Amino acid sequence: MARVILGVGAGIAAYKACELLRLLKEAGHRVRVVPTPDALRFVGEPTWAALSGEPVAADVWTDVADVPHVRLGQSADLVLVAPATADVLARAAAGLAADLLTATLLTARCPVMYAPAMHTEMWEHPATQHNVATLRTRGALVVEPATGRLTGADSGKGRLPEPAELFALAESVLSSRMDAAGSAAASFAAMAGRRVVVSAGGTREELDPVRFLGNWSTGRQGYAFARSAAARGAEVTVVAANVELPDPAGVKVIRVVSARDMHAAMLDEARTADAVVMTAAVADFRPAARSGQKIKKDGPGPRVPGPIALTENPDILADLAARRAAHGPAGQVLVGFAAETDLDLTAAQAKLARKGCDLLVVNQVGGGLGFGAGDNEAVVLDAGGGQTPIPRRSKDALASVVWDLVAARLG
Repeated sequence: MARVILGVGAGIAAYKACELLRLLKEAGHRVRVVPTPDALRFVGEPTWAALSGEPVAADVWTDVADVPHVRLGQSADLVLVAPATADVLARAAAGLAADLLTATLLTARCPVMYAPAMHTEMWEHPATQHNVATLRTRGALVVEPATGRLTGADSGKGRLPEPAELFALAESVLSSRMDAAGSAAASFAAMAGRRVVVSAGGTREELDPVRFLGNWSTGRQGYAFARSAAARGAEVTVVAANVELPDPAGVKVIRVVSARDMHAAMLDEARTADAVVMTAAVADFRPAARSGQKIKKDGPGPRVPGPIALTENPDILADLAARRAAHGPAGQVLVGFAAETDLDLTAAQAKLARKGCDLLVVNQVGGGLGFGAGDNEAVVLDAGGGQTPIPRRSKDALASVVWDLVAARLG
């Protein structure tokens, strides 16, 4: 059970924080809600107290004997501000302590996560962008706001990400955190500010306008990598092939369909990346010819009387490694995935050398593991011949272990 401070800024998106609070409580965390005084105009103190089961105060004068403006930040495992308004971001960047929330932000020695929500013009204003940059340089995680419907008829960037995505990101922060003496402290620092690219999902190769060759990948493992990297303060881009999951909070998502689409997007995005993780299940082959009409077994129209001819798709991982060797960037860490029904680590080590990547995550699929499951297990092979077994655990936890190995190479 973690101790979470849920800070609430004075924005209309405060109503979404009620659902976020419920998710945190259902996960077993102890949550203390600290709203700004004006936030109570949107959602009142009785609501927060009833949902959290904890006392609620917005000023530093309540329960003065307990020194809450110091104790809350000192004892927290995570401070999550949602919504983080332009005003809260400005006061936090300036180090002001005019109320209980901003005082708590000054005393917190745990991860601090801001989920901004405001109108597009306010988010894009140079003052807000400067404040966000300042907070990030101090180690805070500032989630990129979502794009969509805002207050009234307005739409644009500035919408609070959905509570489920903020909860998943908060869980990733909490699961990745260790005390300052732990080995993960250096790992977290090594990832902060880095640019990483993750592929996710399963590619589809069209046979005709109705049918395609595909696989069972859902993108859950790739999205877990994205959340875990964002929780460490990295700038994250996901190239997602046919994924039907909510976009991870604070992550740029590029949607593709086929292996050739993903090949082009990954090579483009990887040009300036510090780390690239290829979790996507990419089709090795595609139909040699695509019919412009539905192929039928009877009646008029095209037919396929015999076997479907296939042609080979580009090898994204090998091409990423070749491009890195020829053009850089120097120091980029390249991670591949190999989903196997039968684990053969000798063959996997040869595959790692053939592909030219630094790490190869070998995971078994089938029997409730891999595609679509909530957890996974794997063995991570490195180019030097080392092996790191990862016992069965959640996909977020597995991603965190792999990021530790990546961070050690980045460090």
